[in-house]
Amino acid sequence: MARAAKILGLAKLQRKLDRLPKVAREQIRLAMENVANDIVAMARSLCPADSGALRESIGWTWGSPPRGSLTLGKVARSSLGKDLTITVYAGNNEAYYVRWVEFGTAPHVNGGLFAGTEHPGTTAQPFFFPAYRANRKPGMRRIRKALRDAAKTVARS
Repeated sequence: MARAAKILGLAKLQRKLDRLPKVAREQIRLAMENVANDIVAMARSLCPADSGALRESIGWTWGSPPRGSLTLGKVARSSLGKDLTITVYAGNNEAYYVRWVEFGTAPHVNGGLFAGTEHPGTTAQPFFFPAYRANRKPGMRRIRKALRDAAKTVARS
């Protein structure tokens, strides 16, 4: 089940983001891209590979992820920092089974065409969230540093 979080002060943050000059935004975007590349590289290295479709489906994008992908998180119903919203994702229409690999499946008895057959379940092979957790703190430090450097650049000009 997804957890919901309420973000306080969205309007105030949006006003501050709107005042950032283009140079500062580019510095922040570059830092965010570098962090996303680190997460993607680690997730790909940890990803189990049969056909390679799952490994190749791991990536990042500005804005919304591809349909059917597993994401790290998103800001719902908000246009906050729309041009500064980056999404790291795994899975797509071809590698739809990303959740089954990441979290595993429970044993169950099938019905329908193969009624009575039993599936033993699969063990979880986490690769996506461990890569995120390993890069979360260093990534936040890099983005905060980019913010500080951008603020210093703006203050000098």
